[in-house]
Amino acid sequence: MLTRTDVRLADWTTLRVGGPVRTFVEAGTRQYLYEAVAAADAAGEDVLVLGGGSNLVVGDEGFAGRAIRVANRGITVHEEVPSSEVEVVVEAGENWDALVARAVVSGWVGVEALAGIPGTVGAVPIQNVGAYGQEVAETISLVHVFDRVDRRPRTMSAADCGFGYRTSVFKQNPGRYVVGTVSFRFQPGTGGEPVRYAELARELMVPVGGSTSLSDVRQAVLRLRRSKGMVLDGADHDTWSVGSFFTNPFLAPDQLPDGAPSYLQPDGTCKTSAAWLIDRAGFPKGYGNERVRLSTKHTLALTNRGSASAEDVLGLAREIRAGVEARFGIVLQPEPVRINCDL
Repeated sequence: MLTRTDVRLADWTTLRVGGPVRTFVEAGTRQYLYEAVAAADAAGEDVLVLGGGSNLVVGDEGFAGRAIRVANRGITVHEEVPSSEVEVVVEAGENWDALVARAVVSGWVGVEALAGIPGTVGAVPIQNVGAYGQEVAETISLVHVFDRVDRRPRTMSAADCGFGYRTSVFKQNPGRYVVGTVSFRFQPGTGGEPVRYAELARELMVPVGGSTSLSDVRQAVLRLRRSKGMVLDGADHDTWSVGSFFTNPFLAPDQLPDGAPSYLQPDGTCKTSAAWLIDRAGFPKGYGNERVRLSTKHTLALTNRGSASAEDVLGLAREIRAGVEARFGIVLQPEPVRINCDL
């Protein structure tokens, strides 16, 4: 376990903003991770658990507590007989996109459309990461956590996790649970799941509901994400972001603006596109200034053009949210975790 006191959080987030942290700890094993959190709690210190920093905005004043970086690594594979399912137990500090690449090569079906998403494995159940018709909740079987309220490790089933659209019990109880490992159950195969997302189907040149190889799906998703600046590239300021800054709203049918995309949900609501709302409210791609602006590739990403502060980013976010509310009466909800910064 490595401890430092000379760290700026801007160096550990994909948005590259954020002030200093009082203490920075790198936990290389699950045991050290849990011990570091428990020790900070016992000392009455504020704790920031840090994975890949891809869904995090830290204020310019930084964090006057202990940042604990999740750096435990390791993947264990269990072949299930006779069901032929594959159980894969992954330490929280593993890179998510690398796991997706391994799943595709290994013939593990169910996460191929989640390629290119930055961050660590430990972060994906918190947000219930999803894209192009897949959600990580569909393959998660168990999550091993340290419960900071009960002060003990726990193993939580998928049912315990309370997964929903971009949410979970972990997100609904911020700070309570520290994820140490995630267990996945995959069906083996070479073909991907039926393609549910129209844009991906067009890219693959298959009908919605059709299928193709795991590799083809992964490569198509990576092409689409790169075209939107959603694959990290240090040389491309369009990727200096937290990805989608706002979630897609769920509305009653009579609240849906004329012409807005609409995806009917089982509960009778309609999911619409935050990107569409932002653009139609007068904020096109590239909107902003020389320090912070919307991505030139996608209106959902607020990007650091190289010298932005956290307040620059938040100022643009406030302007966009107010503009969408004034135009459509819809209040957009921010997606990233925010530390010492109000929106």
